[in-house]
Amino acid sequence: MPLEQTQPVTHTLGTAGPAAPPSPAPVPVPLPDHLSADPPTLLTAHGCWYPSADPTGEHVAFICDRAGVPQLWSGPARRPEAHILDGDPDPVTEVSWSPDGRWIAYTSAPGGGEHTRVLVVRPDGTGRQVLAGAEPGSSAHLGCWTRDGAALAVTVAQPSLSGAEHAGAGHLAPDADDAPSTAARTPGAAWSERGGPATLLGPPYVRAAARPLPDPGRVRGGGLAAYLVDPDGAHAPVLLYGEEGAASLRVCDTSADGRLALLRRGPRGRREALVLDTASGRTAFSLHVADGDPWIGRFSADARTLWLRSDTEREFAALLRVRLDGDGRGRDVSVAVERDTSPLDLLNLPDHGRWAVLAWNVHGATELESVRLPPTDPDADAGPVDLGPVHRAVLPHEVVTRVAPLERGGLFAALAGSRRRPGIWELDQGLLPARAGWSARDEDAVPPGRPPVRPVPLRCRARDGLELGGWYYRAPDRDPGRPGPCVIHLHGGPEEQERPVFSPLYHELLGRGLDVFAPDVRGSSGWGRSFVDADLGAGRFAAIDDVADCAAHVVSLGYADPVRLGVMGRSYGGYLTMASLVWHPDLFRAGVAVCGMSDFATFFAGTEPWIAQSATAKYGHPEHDRELLRSLSPMSRIDQLRTPVLAVHGEHDTNVPPTESEQFIRAARGRGVPARQLTLRDEGHEFLRADNRKLYRRAAADWLERYLVPHPAP
Repeated sequence: MPLEQTQPVTHTLGTAGPAAPPSPAPVPVPLPDHLSADPPTLLTAHGCWYPSADPTGEHVAFICDRAGVPQLWSGPARRPEAHILDGDPDPVTEVSWSPDGRWIAYTSAPGGGEHTRVLVVRPDGTGRQVLAGAEPGSSAHLGCWTRDGAALAVTVAQPSLSGAEHAGAGHLAPDADDAPSTAARTPGAAWSERGGPATLLGPPYVRAAARPLPDPGRVRGGGLAAYLVDPDGAHAPVLLYGEEGAASLRVCDTSADGRLALLRRGPRGRREALVLDTASGRTAFSLHVADGDPWIGRFSADARTLWLRSDTEREFAALLRVRLDGDGRGRDVSVAVERDTSPLDLLNLPDHGRWAVLAWNVHGATELESVRLPPTDPDADAGPVDLGPVHRAVLPHEVVTRVAPLERGGLFAALAGSRRRPGIWELDQGLLPARAGWSARDEDAVPPGRPPVRPVPLRCRARDGLELGGWYYRAPDRDPGRPGPCVIHLHGGPEEQERPVFSPLYHELLGRGLDVFAPDVRGSSGWGRSFVDADLGAGRFAAIDDVADCAAHVVSLGYADPVRLGVMGRSYGGYLTMASLVWHPDLFRAGVAVCGMSDFATFFAGTEPWIAQSATAKYGHPEHDRELLRSLSPMSRIDQLRTPVLAVHGEHDTNVPPTESEQFIRAARGRGVPARQLTLRDEGHEFLRADNRKLYRRAAADWLERYLVPHPAP
């Protein structure tokens, strides 16, 4: 996209005409080149993920944790050597090689926190600079490259009002009363509506999604803006789109001539795809799209067709074709590929748009296929999409987390499985896989000693009849007919899904003689839109009961000992852990709550503005639904807590501030319940450093083993 031909514009929904940008334009900041030797100590058991290939397909940039923290690496596609491109200790989260091959863009998290920044570096490791997010308190993340590689789209967040410093230490606090507290801010009155009462659970999702999105001008402070930035510095940043009070914003694609841009915006459960006229800022087309992977679709080479991953008017996300006119307006929408009981997880297309890579979620595992797409015919009548041949991959491991198609055909895929850490495979045009030489061998990708456990799928019914799913891991050397101690592990989101991938945490617990049941309670993804929405509002009480019903099910099967049950989870799973301990106080013998919300009022007051905006759509309005949120908060029932609990939190977590754990532990100790908190240094909402992850795993396993596994008296 030639930057000098694109006028700086901003567009704010609900506002007529241009408006002031919600965030300052990013200013590139040069950094010293990383030209030193690779770190001397490299882990044998490591993972590689998030591949992005150069235009020739001969070299791949990727994320690797072989030095103990996820960092940017690069290597030849078919040889074993690889080298580090950024040796800073800040974890890397996304990678994108420019279409012209001159730059590699990536997102990193300074201090391991939630305020990320976007950088670029030359493939030889020179020219490293921060493109966005360098200003104090700001945050930025990657968008797409323009088709010619002349500019990179980035989203910049206005500096947060919630960025209070949370003190912490990398040790178990001897007394939670010693932990510093952070005063929570009072939520403002100008929040966006959730689109209906928080207690409304039906009718079906499609009608709820059809409601107009809220006027962003009515939300609390904060905003997101998308810019095109020239890494060479020849042109000033160009503002594409800005929105005050936005929940999310990402530029997913631009047309080859730069006239149109595809954006993804909106809160959880109400994401939208926007086709933006870049010259005027006018929204030419919009359509509801699915949650999950933010890369929702791409334009055809001539921009007369838009391919989207969407669950509009259906239970499961499918591949949709949107025919566009010359101005980017949608002429008709049709379903290109869908499955009755499986959602489309990942969608990716090369620039030429002649074929697409589709990753389908089949009860947690992945089925990967490529399909040839029909040529664009703007004069053709609307009708069924006539796709070409379909090629399906035979995968060496269960789950695909990222695909990077090549212009010449074939692709690179990041695979994860129940018995190995993530790795990267090259798949040829027939989708036959071959492991990249610098990706760890299966036998080297897991810790030495006992081999990982392959889980078995389980289905059970909640007390109201809703069918739930999950995966059961049985400790090795356990007598099959003898019940044992079992930990119910709850994933985050709640829209995440438990999938059969290797978990070092589960490996640690299983090695201590503890079984693990990892269920998908209502609100989880992968089981249809109705299942995701079944926990909205007052439905969250049923989600808490789902945890108890899952525990009862594994007891009834004879797998778990009813007097040796534990519960733990991270993020929303941390909330569910605390909630389960106070709603079902006699069920569990121990709990571990990781980065969980203990009180919705203090969570909304302390989290980032864009996170709060999205959470409002999921949990309820902090003012209008105040009583419901209070009733759903574990702190409102803290007098019921009788179970020993360990809380774990990252000191730089601004998604769920550490005060959420601190107040729960302080209240537990005040009631005489054994309770401790582990605060991890240089971590945010995700724990990304190898030493901290090991500390977390061992502390959690020690806590659960202490209360669930009987030890003979000395």
